[in-house]
Amino acid sequence: MVDLKQEVRNKTSDFILAAFGFVAGLAWNEAIKALIEEVFPSHNNSVWAKLAYALLVTLVFVLVSTYFIRSSQKIEEVAQK
Repeated sequence: MVDLKQEVRNKTSDFILAAFGFVAGLAWNEAIKALIEEVFPSHNNSVWAKLAYALLVTLVFVLVSTYFIRSSQKIEEVAQK
């Protein structure tokens, strides 16, 4: 059984890593927004470019999430055998 102190350390490190990931995501978001504004300076085109960016990010998120869920399920199946 994992003691409470170790569990707190594990959760704290998970939260810190998640926070760094969030900050990195915000930095990339700003960089991509600036790139869209540079490539599509017109306000009409930038709306469509941002929509395309949002759809692309959503698609990548769904694919990566699906991969991790399936990998997790396979690991659980192997562990149960």
